[in-house]
Amino acid sequence: MDNLGFPGEFPFTRGIQPTMYRGRLWTMRQYAGFGTAAESNARYRYLLNEGVTGLSVAFDLPTQMGYDSDHPLAEGEVGKVGVAIDTIEDMALLFEGIPLDRVSTSMTINATAVILLALYIAVARRQNIAPARLSGTIQNDILKEYVARGTYIYPPRASLRIVTDVFAFCERELPNWNTISISGYHIREAGSTAVQEVAFTFAHGIAYVQAAIDAGLDVNRFGQRLSFFFNAHNHFLEEIAKFRAARRLWARIMRDRFGATSARAQQLRFHTQTAGSTLTAQQPDNNMVRVALQAMAAVLGGTQSLHCNGRDEALGLPTEEAARTALRTQQVIAAETGVANTVDPVGGAYAIEAMTDSIEREAAALLNRIDRSGGTLTAIETGFIQREIQESAYRAQQAIDTAESIVVGVNRFNGAEGPSPIDVFKVDAEVERGQIARVHALRASRGDGWKPAVTAVSDAARSGSNLVPPIVAAVEAQATVGEIADGMRAVFGEHIETAGNV
Repeated sequence: MDNLGFPGEFPFTRGIQPTMYRGRLWTMRQYAGFGTAAESNARYRYLLNEGVTGLSVAFDLPTQMGYDSDHPLAEGEVGKVGVAIDTIEDMALLFEGIPLDRVSTSMTINATAVILLALYIAVARRQNIAPARLSGTIQNDILKEYVARGTYIYPPRASLRIVTDVFAFCERELPNWNTISISGYHIREAGSTAVQEVAFTFAHGIAYVQAAIDAGLDVNRFGQRLSFFFNAHNHFLEEIAKFRAARRLWARIMRDRFGATSARAQQLRFHTQTAGSTLTAQQPDNNMVRVALQAMAAVLGGTQSLHCNGRDEALGLPTEEAARTALRTQQVIAAETGVANTVDPVGGAYAIEAMTDSIEREAAALLNRIDRSGGTLTAIETGFIQREIQESAYRAQQAIDTAESIVVGVNRFNGAEGPSPIDVFKVDAEVERGQIARVHALRASRGDGWKPAVTAVSDAARSGSNLVPPIVAAVEAQATVGEIADGMRAVFGEHIETAGNV
């Protein structure tokens, strides 16, 4: 029983709440964002009306990389993979008519996370909502960008300092905000195994916790606001076991390595998204089956929050119809299958428990290997984690190419039929021109107050004082995302990936 225990009790193998979904269902989110703030606002209102219980915001690549929409490097990318946010006016329009004190918002943003959080706080103030009343999550997980996604700006150690500044600020001002969503999702999407997803995610988590402790923060306080983000992949039983093993391993890391005594600081709370990398452009209706099974694995694994991908996401951004069907998938699982009526329905099943033990054991061994090599930052800087993921991705692709690993509709059961007809969502080219015009209009109409506000951000970066207050002041002075990011670039520099760290 030391490994299994009871739901709601250490080591939380069977869930972090004694009654799990019998007391409260998981939060149903639909990740969305495209084009302009006005277009994304309309999609959020639609999803709220259809029954989502939390918003999840996708930002375009220029916003993620700290470039304004009129920057030369933003050309062709504005509004494409998420919503374009350049200014406080964009952020206000994004959440127009949405009461921020009554909706939980998750923002998938990393290198510029501190700026987008500042914009969210500033918009809440415009709605006369105090920051202490806000709830939600900011991804803010920069370390995985160096190993899996690539949307970083500053060098790793400077980026880690920004993350801990967010921890410290939110501990004082946003007590209901999850200050980080430590992400295994993108590690898995890059090609890792389930064991690597857990181990590398926790390696990053360990680095964040240690940095916060080194900055003088109390692990029993900031540890309560840590959250995680995992992938729900195709191997149904392995994925259920992965979530259980992760919960148990993290509880022991927080207790035994960092001395956390608060049960809430020991608990692994996580959001899950179904695996985008498993979706196929061939026979796209099959993706609805994949997504439903992946979502069920996340629920049986005890997730706190869930997003289901649309059937068309191997082809483009989800249409409104695809997003509705993805949401309905969660609602059918919650309302019709009965799995939410039993706490930990799979607990005690031999296959599940054996896999749980195996994943925990192997992930712990990989973490020990990282520790022996000098720790997480060293493993990133030398390219160890990146190489491990790349090798796993290569082996997985080889297995598909040889049909050792079956992908229905691609290398088996693909028939002679042509591609299934399907409507693909496309972002109008006018979006970019319109967004650039909005940025130019704001620059022409604002005063000069933004200049000293951005200088104050640079001064805070240089002095080591907390960056969040001057960034909030800068966005309220109508400084743009790119201008604020540049204020920190001037101090921190930019990370350049070299042959030694890939």
